[in-house]
Amino acid sequence: MTIDLAALPHDFLWGTATSAYQIEGAVAEGGRSPSIWDTFSHTPGKIAGDDHGDVACDHYHRWREDIELMRRLGTNAYRLSIAWPRVVPDGNGPANPKGLAFYDELVDGLLAAGITPSVTLYHWDLPQTLQDRGGWPERATAEHFAAYASVVAERLGDRVTHWATLNEPLCSAWIGHLEGTMAPGLTDLTAAVRASYHLLLGHGLAARAIRASAAGAEVGIVTNLSTVHAASDRPEDLAAARRMDGHTNRWWLDPVHGRGFPADMRELYGVELPEQPGDLETIAAPLDWLGLNYYFPATVTDDPTGPAPYARAIRRPDVARTGMDWEIDASGIETLLLRLTEEYGARKLYVTENGSAYEDVVRPDGTVDDPERQDYLVRHLAACASAARKGAPLAGYFAWSLLDNFEWAYGYDKRFGLVHVDYGTQARTIKGSGRRYAQIVRAHRSRVRDAA
Repeated sequence: MTIDLAALPHDFLWGTATSAYQIEGAVAEGGRSPSIWDTFSHTPGKIAGDDHGDVACDHYHRWREDIELMRRLGTNAYRLSIAWPRVVPDGNGPANPKGLAFYDELVDGLLAAGITPSVTLYHWDLPQTLQDRGGWPERATAEHFAAYASVVAERLGDRVTHWATLNEPLCSAWIGHLEGTMAPGLTDLTAAVRASYHLLLGHGLAARAIRASAAGAEVGIVTNLSTVHAASDRPEDLAAARRMDGHTNRWWLDPVHGRGFPADMRELYGVELPEQPGDLETIAAPLDWLGLNYYFPATVTDDPTGPAPYARAIRRPDVARTGMDWEIDASGIETLLLRLTEEYGARKLYVTENGSAYEDVVRPDGTVDDPERQDYLVRHLAACASAARKGAPLAGYFAWSLLDNFEWAYGYDKRFGLVHVDYGTQARTIKGSGRRYAQIVRAHRSRVRDAA
């Protein structure tokens, strides 16, 4: 399969992505306080293998080595997240100088290597102190988030222009507060809906704070979306697909695009939103860009006795799947990029995460070949280029992930990295997929030079 590299702009960002809790380790160093993920991962039975992120990839100490890996891959952008409990350990109040200094050095190191830092302010690691005061179901958390955003933007805004407020608020709200399989591990619809509201309010407040503190900031939000298909033509399944689309996609996209929260989903949830005058305008703060995280489609059937949205994903037989048991459908990323362009009028789009987990095998010579991941990468990049050819304003692609890492509730069992990590020795090895990605980056760069 070929990738239509000519469809991608000359200044396309070729990047990799990580998140703080998944790679940094050093959870009790440099003034960092516990996050909800420290608490959740140390709760017996919550994480596969009772794993946790105490050490993870030891990026806190090995970031220079990791920048060198990016340089070897030839990427020109890196999406990282800031650990809120490392920067503002109490959740609100004084900043931690050592925490800010760590990200100062990291950003300077990236820039020295010719790599554009793309900073995400919240990738799920809420300071435990704020959870103890109610967490995201409370309005105060959104306000504290904006204050934290201001602190980071004031410190890094002279060098960082690319900012994301939240990563995948769906996971924070629905999986963390409704399904209970991510931190903070609640199963409460009212708490989940209130958390969803305050996460988006926090996004709007933080967008305002970033722009006030960092001249020239480009601010966006990162959403994880899925194409949704009905399992059959039965009216019940078609309605279930509509509900799942509302739960997964429209609940997050509509408010930030000035449409308010979808009326059908508000009725379905039956939870009064904690609205105050002006909130919807704040949530709909103008977006300079929108991030799409895409992994798999959803095929659903009606499930009236299940939890909201009363739609259950089914496992289609004879369909290729990743090591996460996620269905592979590269066409979904193209469909979503075009939907964001045509239905929501996106001005600039980034694929902020896309990747696959497989059971990688280290050969006797120390190399790691991963043909399935390479195929996944090429197919999804080809679909991205096709969307760009059809008019999607795609400005960059960030592969998930630079490194094998702590994969949340799955612990260290699932590996997404372009770079293999031996967790016992912390040795890094670029996989075949990393080398393939580097070839694609070089090919695009060569095309741009030839066209100049």
